[in-house]
Amino acid sequence: MKNLPMDLLRAFVSVAQLGSFTKAGELLGRSQPAITLKIKRLEELIDENLFRRLGKNMELSESGTALYDYANQILALNDLAISQFSKSAVAGKIRLGIPSEFATVLLPRIVSRFAKAYPNVTLEVNCELSKHLLTKVGKAQHDLILALEDGVSDKNSDLIKTDDLVWVAGSGQHSLKVQVMPLIVASEGCIYRQTAIQHLDQNSLPWQIVYTNPDLTGIQHAIQEGLGVTVLAKSTVPSNLTIIHPSSGFPNLGKVNIILRCEPFRKEDQAVKLLIEFLKTSLT
Repeated sequence: MKNLPMDLLRAFVSVAQLGSFTKAGELLGRSQPAITLKIKRLEELIDENLFRRLGKNMELSESGTALYDYANQILALNDLAISQFSKSAVAGKIRLGIPSEFATVLLPRIVSRFAKAYPNVTLEVNCELSKHLLTKVGKAQHDLILALEDGVSDKNSDLIKTDDLVWVAGSGQHSLKVQVMPLIVASEGCIYRQTAIQHLDQNSLPWQIVYTNPDLTGIQHAIQEGLGVTVLAKSTVPSNLTIIHPSSGFPNLGKVNIILRCEPFRKEDQAVKLLIEFLKTSLT
C-alpha cells in the first residue's frame, strides 16, 4: 500500500485553495519551487495530474477535485490526533479578535474542539468589526486576529481563504421583489455594508437601510422577521437563512479575503501557534 505524506497533502490543499504555488509557499513558509516539487511528488505517487492551467489561472483537474476532499479530511484528522497527544504540555492565555458573524456561526464549534484538545489554554475572545480589529489599537490588544479584508494583507497577515460574498434573506425567501432594497446591516465601516451599497449604486438600484445592528444575532432576527436582506461571506451564513443568487435586482458581490493576523513575536508562543493551525484547518 502507498502512503500519502501529510506535507504533500498540505501543500496540495493550500495550492488548491489559493490558486497559486507562490501564495501557497508564503502560507506554508516554503519557496515556490519547493511547493512545485511537493505537488510533482504527489502527482507521481498517485499517477495523476492534479491541476490544469487556464491562462494565468490554475484549477483542479478531475483527479485533483476527487483528491481534495480526502486530503482535507486526512489533514483534519491528523491535526486533531496530534493535538490530543500534545495538550498536556501547552498552557497559556490567548486574546483572540474575531468578527461577530464568525463568532456566531463558526466559533462555538472551533472553540469547543480547541478547548478539549488544549484544556490548559484560556481563550479570551473579543467580537468587533474587522475594521476596528485591524486598527493600531486593535492589533495591540489581541494576540491573534481573524478578520475580513477586501484589499491586500500586510506582511503579518496570512490569507486563509477567499470566500464568496452573497445576498442573504429569511428562510424560504429565494427572491424579493421591491422597488427599494431594504438593507439590514452593521454600523459604518463594515465590509458587508460597504459592499452592498457600492454594488447597488453601481447598478443604479435604489436602497434604504431599515435596520442597523453590530451583532449577527440581531441582524439574523431582523432578517427572519422579513424586514430586509443583508450581505455575508458564504461560509458564515446561518442554516436558517437563505442565500439569494445574483439577479437583476441582486448584483454579483464578488469575493472577500479571510485572514489571520499575528505579530511575528507572538507566533513564537506555542499556544498561539497551535491555535493558528487549528483555525486554518477548521476554516478551510
